[in-house]
Amino acid sequence: MKPEVPEVLGELAQLLVRNADPSVHPADRASDLGMSAMLLGYVAESWDGRAHLLVEENRAIHALLKRGEAYVAPPAPPAEDNLRLSALTAENQRLAAALITLHAAVERDPAAGDLNDAIWAELRTSTERRKWATSVV
Repeated sequence: MKPEVPEVLGELAQLLVRNADPSVHPADRASDLGMSAMLLGYVAESWDGRAHLLVEENRAIHALLKRGEAYVAPPAPPAEDNLRLSALTAENQRLAAALITLHAAVERDPAAGDLNDAIWAELRTSTERRKWATSVV
């Protein structure tokens, strides 16, 4: 989820404090409460599967990086001993940066069409993994 769950929860906390003030117009309060309910639904959905999504994505990116060792230095295996979301997210960012470097190199080599297609397929799959159940697209 972008922004990350802790930031959304912080914003929701501020909305709750603001709406505790009796001088807030009822229409503003209703709008804030509706938005808060929607965001809490997204947070719940995102939070439940976040570790699984990151481990799955990190493994997929690492596999692509291993396939592309001819273009970039092989990465260290994904760190899966720490399942804290912050650690998995940092690992995901490290692997994603390496994938960008690999993809740039692969796109310059016409002989690397299969790997280029595999990278694009993973990018599409990654986007699908991150979709919310309530997504309109």
